Amino acid sequence: MKWFIAAFKKYAVFTGRARRSEYWYFTLFFIIIYVALIFVDVLTGMYDVESGRGLTSTIFTLVALLPAIAVGVRRMHDIGKSGWYILIPIYSLVLTCTDGDKGPNKYGPDPKNEEASSSSSVLDANI
Repeated sequence: MKWFIAAFKKYAVFTGRARRSEYWYFTLFFIIIYVALIFVDVLTGMYDVESGRGLTSTIFTLVALLPAIAVGVRRMHDIGKSGWYILIPIYSLVLTCTDGDKGPNKYGPDPKNEEASSSSSVLDANI
């Protein structure tokens, strides 16, 4: 859940890099919340069978659209690709499963190294 919240904290940040875990946990929690909201829509009578849409699930989708695009763009940056690659469906799916570039690339520092160095500095401060 921390990655889902982290994506919302970077609501419209299209710069930098996102690890695979950030991207896939965001996607997982988006789907879980979306399905739960469809269930709520059906129970409350706000689901329209003809259009296949519900009020709360549609609002959630609109709110989460920008963070979803942003985390996808940052994921492409992590593997050294332009954010525009998210527009190529099958290829972008393969790229989101690919391990990111080791070390810094033209889009920023390696997020895995940032997390490791920040946790080691916290450990050093506690010693």
